[in-house]
Amino acid sequence: MKKILAIAILAIIALVANAQLPKVYNDSIDPMEQIDNALDQAKANGKFVICQVGGNWCPWCLKFAKFITDDEEIAKVVKENFVYIHVSYNPHKSTDKDRDGAMLQRLGSPARFGYPVFVVLNHEGKVLHIQDSSFLEEGKGYNKEKVLRFFNNWTPKAVNAQ
Repeated sequence: MKKILAIAILAIIALVANAQLPKVYNDSIDPMEQIDNALDQAKANGKFVICQVGGNWCPWCLKFAKFITDDEEIAKVVKENFVYIHVSYNPHKSTDKDRDGAMLQRLGSPARFGYPVFVVLNHEGKVLHIQDSSFLEEGKGYNKEKVLRFFNNWTPKAVNAQ
């Protein structure tokens, strides 16, 4: 009985902590249109697109969104080099399997890495890189140096210098 109570308390704490993080995914947006609009912006501004695939159901997704906006150095790198979008996808509650399947295929089938997963697109929509977020984690959060390294290695300047 004590074990069940302890598990219930931990679950409630996790839900409360997750509820305090800002929700960044909009389930009402068509993800294909969202990607197309981001590509138009990227092309017009000489940037790449980063799709953070996940959802408001994913605490690690929300933690990452907060992490990169709260850190000035990371936020600057993102703002200067990327059109950053949160592509909502829930593998357990997909309402349009055909649309979601097409979206995942368009992004190079990133779901195999878990959530969040980051897909870097050039301004033409070509998948340049898929980043497994577990390599950016540290403890119960994210490692600033690893996150900066990821973003800096996939800027248009870095990619086009090769």
